[in-house]
Amino acid sequence: MSNRTLNLTDTLYDYVLSHSLREHPAQSALRDATRGHEHASMQISPEQGQFMALLVKLMGAHNAIEVGVFTGYSALSVALALPPAGRLLACDISEEYTDVARRYWQQAGVADKIDLRIAPALDTLQGRLKDGEAGLYDFAFIDADKTGYDAYYECCLQLLRRGGLILLDNTLRSGRVTERADNDDTAAIQTLNIKLHFDERVDLSLLPLSDGLTLARKR
Repeated sequence: MSNRTLNLTDTLYDYVLSHSLREHPAQSALRDATRGHEHASMQISPEQGQFMALLVKLMGAHNAIEVGVFTGYSALSVALALPPAGRLLACDISEEYTDVARRYWQQAGVADKIDLRIAPALDTLQGRLKDGEAGLYDFAFIDADKTGYDAYYECCLQLLRRGGLILLDNTLRSGRVTERADNDDTAAIQTLNIKLHFDERVDLSLLPLSDGLTLARKR
């Protein structure tokens, strides 16, 4: 028994993956393809992708949002978990990164579930609100520029139905949230974490998974 989360050694982390991880071949191939990328650290961990997929299935989600796609592993994880008629609105500004994503979405047979929008995410989300889509989404994952998190969160909260779930990535900032902010990104996450703690519109859990994953369920 333990009253706090274990620290994971490399050996224990390998055990977690070898005794739990179930990846589609396209997911494994995409991780391999991204491993040598100069920004490879932007990709979520495979256990986080599997956790997100499980949440999507538990919720019975049909309509999802992703803010920040990179090379597409998180979107692939969510799309594989959605039902055949499910749809994922994927927001990013990089054609270069998402061109990689498209290849593996096609390989996994889920490209038709993903509506990729190359534009500032806030413009895309606000456009959906103007189109009357408030309350029509079940699930959202935010993993983009940290200074934009608050605005993305507010838009996603409006777009989600009651009982919908927002996940926010990197909310521990490699532990830097406990220190004096060394840049605008860390300061933005520190401010948002305080806001979320007292936000009565949601039920909340901040998990020490990967680099910190916050779950906010719309009340």
